Amino acid sequence: QVRLVESGGGLVQAGGSLRLSCVASGTFSSINAMGWYRQAPGKQREMVALISGGGARNLADSVKGRFAVSRDDAKSTVYLQMNHLRPEDTANYLCYATEYNRIYWGQGTQVTVSS
Repeated sequence: QVRLVESGGGLVQAGGSLRLSCVASGTFSSINAMGWYRQAPGKQREMVALISGGGARNLADSVKGRFAVSRDDAKSTVYLQMNHLRPEDTANYLCYATEYNRIYWGQGTQVTVSS
């Protein structure tokens, strides 16, 4: 079982930056992909950034050039560096991880970008 806990969200002005962190804990042998999704009120959950166990990255077109995803397997942590934030980035950001055929989600951390 994997427990994911996010941190780093908050309120920021447009053009600002935030860094999200997500720590995995519990009993697990090998986490494969980790990353971030987001969900705004009234909208579907969407993929933001994923990083595989081998380091391959996949970012949504809307965040390419502004966001970066990384991981530290020694700390079982995945990060999302968000720069040049826009009001449309406002959402609840949820951590995601897979272990074999199981998918785990965190509770989310709120990011609000004011114009």
